[in-house]
Amino acid sequence: MKRLLIILQDLNGGGAEKMMARLAGALAEAGNEVTLLTLTGTGVNSAYLDPRVRQVQLHSARSSSAVPALARFLRHNRFDAQLAALTHVNVVAIVAAALSGTLARLHVSERNAFSHDRHVNPAWMVRIAYLLAPLLYRLIPNPVICVSRGVAQDLVDTTITRPKDVTIADNPVLDNDFRDKPPGRPNHRWLSKKTTPVIVAVGRLARQKGFDVLLDAFARLADPTVRLIIFGEGVLRAELLEQAVALGVAERFDLPGYTHDPLAEVAAADCFVLSSRFEGSPNALVEALSTGTPVVSTRCPYGPPEILDNGAIAPLVAVDDPDALARAITVELTLPRDANRQARIDAAARFVSACAAKTYLDALLGPFQEDNAPGKLTEDVP
Repeated sequence: MKRLLIILQDLNGGGAEKMMARLAGALAEAGNEVTLLTLTGTGVNSAYLDPRVRQVQLHSARSSSAVPALARFLRHNRFDAQLAALTHVNVVAIVAAALSGTLARLHVSERNAFSHDRHVNPAWMVRIAYLLAPLLYRLIPNPVICVSRGVAQDLVDTTITRPKDVTIADNPVLDNDFRDKPPGRPNHRWLSKKTTPVIVAVGRLARQKGFDVLLDAFARLADPTVRLIIFGEGVLRAELLEQAVALGVAERFDLPGYTHDPLAEVAAADCFVLSSRFEGSPNALVEALSTGTPVVSTRCPYGPPEILDNGAIAPLVAVDDPDALARAITVELTLPRDANRQARIDAAARFVSACAAKTYLDALLGPFQEDNAPGKLTEDVP
C-alpha cells in the first residue's frame, strides 16, 4: 500500500475537479491510502469521492496564500507520491514541496490546452502562475502529466518545456463496469417525456465551450421541432438566453443548470454536441460516447480528434463554423440512432477508472512500483 496525496484548489463543478475526485477513488480501489487536499474549500464534486479517500481542507482565502500551510502539511505528512492539478495549483504545490523538502515526490498535471487556457483568467496572480509554470516544469524532477497527446505537444510547442518534461495519462472518466450499467432516468421534461428530437450539450457557460456557435447552428436547422438543452452554469447564461431570443429559438432552448447525472440526460437525447473552441481531453465527450448516443464534435485543440479517431467514430467539424455544425447535426438526426453505436461505446472504454489508475500509478511511482522509482514517461511526445 502506498500513501498518495492529490492537491486541488477546491472541488467545485469543473471537469478537472471531477476527474481528480474519481482518480482518488480509483487509486483507493487499487489498494492505496489516498488523501485529497483542497487549498480553499470543497464543492459539488465531493459527491464523487470514494468514502475511503481522506479529505483535508486548508481553508486558505486563495490558492496563493496556501503555500505556508501546504508546506507544513507536506513536511508533517510524508507521502510516497503527491499529485497537483491545474496550473496555478501546480505552482503553489511546487513552491510548497520545495520548502518542505518533498519535491522529489511531487508530480503536477496539466488538464487543458496551455496556450489557450493561459488567456482565460485575467486575475494577475493566475497570470503570474502561467508565466512561472513552464520554467518550473523544466526544473522539477518529475515530468508533467498531461491528459492528452495534444495537451503535451502544445506545452512543448508553445513554452520552454521539453519533450522529456511531459508524459501522458488518460482521465478516469468512466466506471469499470459502465457497459453493464443501464442509464438513469432523465430529469429534464423534454427528455423524460420526449415528443420531438432533442440535442444536448454539457459544460460551463463560458466562451471556451462555444455554446454561442452551437446556438447559431441550432437556429439554422431545417426542422423547427428540434429542441436544444445545455446543462451547466457560468457567466454567459444571460448572454446565451438573449442570443436565443434574437435567433427566434428561445421556446425550443433551455439552460436548466448543473445536472448531477449527465449520463442519464445524454443517454435519452438524440444527439450530443461538443462545440468547444479548445479542450484538454473533453470528459463530456467520453461520457456521451459511453451512452451510445450519436455525437458531433468540433475538431478543437485538443482531444476530440484523438478520442474520435480523427472522425472515424463520429463527425468532426471546424471550430467556429455554425454552418458545418448544423449540417453534421442534421446528418446525425437523420441516421438511425443505433448507427455506429458500438464503435462509440468501444471508443469510450479506454477511459475506465482501472486503466487510468494503473497509468497514474506508473507515472507517480514508476512502472515497477515496489522500487518506488520516480515517475517516468509513459508515452513519448514526438
